[in-house]
Amino acid sequence: MKKTIGRTDRASFPDLGLTDIPIKIDTGAYTSSIHCNNLKVENNVLYADFYDENLPRSKPKTVSFTDFATKKVKSSNGVVQNRFKIKSNVKLFGKVYKIALTLADRKKMRNPVLIGRKFLNKKFVVDTEFKSLSYKAEQNEH
Repeated sequence: MKKTIGRTDRASFPDLGLTDIPIKIDTGAYTSSIHCNNLKVENNVLYADFYDENLPRSKPKTVSFTDFATKKVKSSNGVVQNRFKIKSNVKLFGKVYKIALTLADRKKMRNPVLIGRKFLNKKFVVDTEFKSLSYKAEQNEH
């Protein structure tokens, strides 16, 4: 049975060391995207800096990936970008799911993570009336 998720929420990305990160649910986007910067490839290893939104003064956490690809992504304004794509995990409603994420500079965006319909499909129904359903459910468990 599909879970209902609202238009925004908070999620954790255990592989990236990020907890309670603001996410935007976007059924208009096919792929999911996460904010990072300082992307570089050395010796077939991708390095990316991730920031914990809950600790704005903290140093970025550099994560390395040996399994990555590149993907052409058309942004909402129609511009096509070549982005790195990684596989990771996301925790929502107390459950860990596999997710494919493109890496992008989203610092000008309100939410550092955008969750697209490829991930949502067959797992979630979106009800835009609600916010933070996963985050509130996890808070009530403790």
